[in-house]
Amino acid sequence: MKKILLPLFLGTFVSFSQQEGLSVTGNVESTFQYLNEDTLIGAKQPAEKAVLNNYALVNFTYKNIRAGTRFESYLPHLLGYPDRYSGSGIGYRYAGYSTEQLDFTVGNFYEQFGNGMIFRSYEQRQLGIDNCMDGLNLRFRPVPGFEIKTVYGRMRYSFTNGDLVNDPGIVRGFDGYIDLANFYNLLAESKFKLGFGGSFISKYQKANHAQYYMPQNVGSYGGRIDMKYSKFFLNAEYIIKENDPSVDNGFIYNNGHAAYVNVGYTQKGLGVILYAKSIDNMSFRTDPNAILTDLNINFNPALTKSHTENLAATLYPYATQPVGEVAFQADVFYKIPKETKIGGKYGTEININFATSYRPVRHVSTEHGIDLADSSRVVYKTGLFEKSDSLYYRDINIEIKRTLNKKWKVGAKYFHFNFNNNVNVVSKDAHGMIACHIGVIDVQYKINKKHSIRMELQGLWTNGDSTLVSRGSGSNTSSYYVVNQRDKGDWFIPAGV
Repeated sequence: MKKILLPLFLGTFVSFSQQEGLSVTGNVESTFQYLNEDTLIGAKQPAEKAVLNNYALVNFTYKNIRAGTRFESYLPHLLGYPDRYSGSGIGYRYAGYSTEQLDFTVGNFYEQFGNGMIFRSYEQRQLGIDNCMDGLNLRFRPVPGFEIKTVYGRMRYSFTNGDLVNDPGIVRGFDGYIDLANFYNLLAESKFKLGFGGSFISKYQKANHAQYYMPQNVGSYGGRIDMKYSKFFLNAEYIIKENDPSVDNGFIYNNGHAAYVNVGYTQKGLGVILYAKSIDNMSFRTDPNAILTDLNINFNPALTKSHTENLAATLYPYATQPVGEVAFQADVFYKIPKETKIGGKYGTEININFATSYRPVRHVSTEHGIDLADSSRVVYKTGLFEKSDSLYYRDINIEIKRTLNKKWKVGAKYFHFNFNNNVNVVSKDAHGMIACHIGVIDVQYKINKKHSIRMELQGLWTNGDSTLVSRGSGSNTSSYYVVNQRDKGDWFIPAGV
């Protein structure tokens, strides 16, 4: 259906009390949609016709004490939000105490360990995601360069009839990190910088299944390292998740792993960054029966560039596959110096990006010593960064930007996408691989210091997606997870309905 989107009000306020040390900050956001019938896709106008989301957050700080609350209202909720979001009430509240050595929070809070592959509690309101914790968050810094974080509580599941609803599962864990540059100044005078940390998270929930034994406690643990020398840097993290049978993985008892590495070189006018990621069976939720974006304990970062152009960002989005993928990305930035024949008077910026993702290799045959009839339900083995030839996704893009003079700026971008539509469904009627090319021309004219005119022209050419014109940019997307490889093809389990 067609919709008219109107942000009624979005603002931030800051005020200070006459009483010394007291401050009040916050923000208010209201988003309104009016829904119309869309005859092109056969969508009827819903009975409510209009929907509205409201948020009002207020934070109070007095010396070392802080507190806050967020009022939420769904009358009814925007399209895309779960149906259980309804009514008006308090959806977030907290109180805390902070010093240089100690940060203590009770109530609702957001937190992340490392890159988030083991634990990430966050909000992304545009997508209807909010898995904030409700419990205890403690940060302790006994000496500079050393920090310990702990979390204990339940995860937000819903906001129903004006009441905050948490999942009954309990999440608890801790994270520690040492930065040797600040830890007793061990590397303060050196060009070489080093930091390392470790994390542990477990969940507890009484889960029952008619056919399989369900573990009540599931743990995940791992470590990370950060290194830097002169213009070079490296960041790496490795996580292991114990067996966690769930809807996502078809109730198998394999352990999971997640590895993430990025290494790069940066200097003035040049940057080169390489990424690699290996994920297998890393769907980790407080409830094994949860689907879609509900109750995710961890977060699997996507090794893809976030595009802002409408055609590239909306028609062919890629959803990372937490059940399994091996992915790589390379990002190169170079600025041709100014006052040169090629660079021009102001220089020319060039950005080349390449990203790709594959299905992991999963050894399932008895020749590898694995018995698929084994009652343990450990149904395959896989290695770190052991990829197959089955392509999930590929993105090649080039961007060139140049300032012609004080008035004119021009830019050109090219995108080439390959999608395995059987895995990452971007078209409901297409099958197999989809290839597309997108070209963008961007021109900006500066009228004066306060005003400018910008024009953008985009074009798309595609093979394998005959329904592109009819489905438009507002189509729904879903994901399919490759769980096992059979002799007669792949066994796919839908990630959600």
